[in-house]
Amino acid sequence: MKLNELKPNKGARKRKKRIGFGIGSGHGKTSTKGNKGQNARKHGNKVGFEGGQMPLVRRTPKRGFTNIFKKEYEIVNIVDLNRFENGEVVDINTLIAKRLIRNGAKMVKILGNGELKKKLIIKVNKISKQAIEKIKAASGEVK
Repeated sequence: MKLNELKPNKGARKRKKRIGFGIGSGHGKTSTKGNKGQNARKHGNKVGFEGGQMPLVRRTPKRGFTNIFKKEYEIVNIVDLNRFENGEVVDINTLIAKRLIRNGAKMVKILGNGELKKKLIIKVNKISKQAIEKIKAASGEVK
């Protein structure tokens, strides 16, 4: 026996029922769908259709709104900046490289949680007042 001689067993494969192909199709004039009614028609139901009952999506209350102008900041604490070397410039790219923020982050805010022991030059979108004081206390620079 060869691969090209293999065949499925008799009766193992059944042809698809092709309904709606007329009286000669072997499925009668109504094509196995019965007489009249919604299920005998050509079209089906839309997604979410509940038989004429008010759909769930429309009968549940809607609340609030989504602010399309909302700014999402990635948060970094001052204590995490101790991973950098003295005099190093800290910006979005270097923070991504050190895996302090996720790749694709657009805006960064530094918060003053912890102590900074290195002299750094910081260039980010936002910095808290407490963080600025701690950076300057460590003789760092904020741009």
